[in-house]
Amino acid sequence: MFGVLFPNRSFPLDISTFTQVDDHRWVLDMNYFVGEAYDQVKEMCIFLLNELALPAGKALAVYVQSPGSQYEYRGAVHSACPSAVFPLLWPTTVANNGQMLLTGVGTPPLSAQIGVSIEDLLTLPMLNVGQQKRIEELALKVGKNLFNFMQSFCTVEGDKMLIPMDILNRWFKKFQDKAKRDPDYLNHFTL
Repeated sequence: MFGVLFPNRSFPLDISTFTQVDDHRWVLDMNYFVGEAYDQVKEMCIFLLNELALPAGKALAVYVQSPGSQYEYRGAVHSACPSAVFPLLWPTTVANNGQMLLTGVGTPPLSAQIGVSIEDLLTLPMLNVGQQKRIEELALKVGKNLFNFMQSFCTVEGDKMLIPMDILNRWFKKFQDKAKRDPDYLNHFTL
């Protein structure tokens, strides 16, 4: 039905690598796959093996779970989008919005897991949750870079920071110059 690949970390893996929980759900225990270094696995490619793998209107939803957390949705593949690469962005705290509890007992497991579930396409969010979180992280890192630059040129009066009028232009020029000199510079802002 489906296969997965962890870029730069694995060969393609088929459904037999996962433990089947029921007719529509599978789990990959990351302790079995990579041990405690699960958080070093940053992304996953999932793909349907053929156009008949899923019934019309259905999708394979991907969830991740860190030790002690609930499952968090990361994205889905379906007949119109038969493959995708999702950033895994492992949860760091217990999530209240876990939509998929595969253990059946209500207690999160002690190992990280990836869950795959057949679900109605219309009930799933259309955006790639992992991609949205990456965009937010990128915006935060660029904003922090700007703030640090501004601090080095500002004066403080009470609870206000006074900055030169051309500070944004100066910061952006410096940002562009660094990106031109060092092709890897912009990668420092990604996860």
